[in-house]
Amino acid sequence: MNLEKGLAIFLTGQIEGSNPLKFEIKKLETVDGMLPKFHQWSNGKQVLAAYEVIRPETEQGYYLLFIDWHRSNNYYLVIYARDKSTTCAEIREIQELADSPHLVWSYKPFKRDGKNEQRKAYFKQMFGSTTVHIKLPSSPMEVENFLTQLFKLCQNRVKADKITEVFDFEN
Repeated sequence: MNLEKGLAIFLTGQIEGSNPLKFEIKKLETVDGMLPKFHQWSNGKQVLAAYEVIRPETEQGYYLLFIDWHRSNNYYLVIYARDKSTTCAEIREIQELADSPHLVWSYKPFKRDGKNEQRKAYFKQMFGSTTVHIKLPSSPMEVENFLTQLFKLCQNRVKADKITEVFDFEN
């Protein structure tokens, strides 16, 4: 099942009602339901809400956009790197697991260097699978864990993407 608008609105409500200890959340201003001058990939698309989320302890941060990514009335949680250079994850799939909805995201690298299998193997080793399930917060109290899991997903994705720079797989 996809991230429908109603569920996306519910999620933004949980985030806005939360006060996580480990994160600072700043809501970004939208104009007519859009996020002007944010990034060329998001310009002109409907955005329910967007946030800059920072973990002050590590100074790490990401932008979370609840956006109609393909202008098809299907919403995505799109996570941008803090420098806005790229997306870390584009998540739209929802699955019911253990009686609660979870975001589902699969690591599928598309680099053009012939080393994507090594990246997938590394990601699987780090996470136990190339598919990640993140429980949706059912209350503002659960938002901190939700954000922690999103940060972990993004960090591991970036590590896996760069693993071929760390190890020489040729020899």
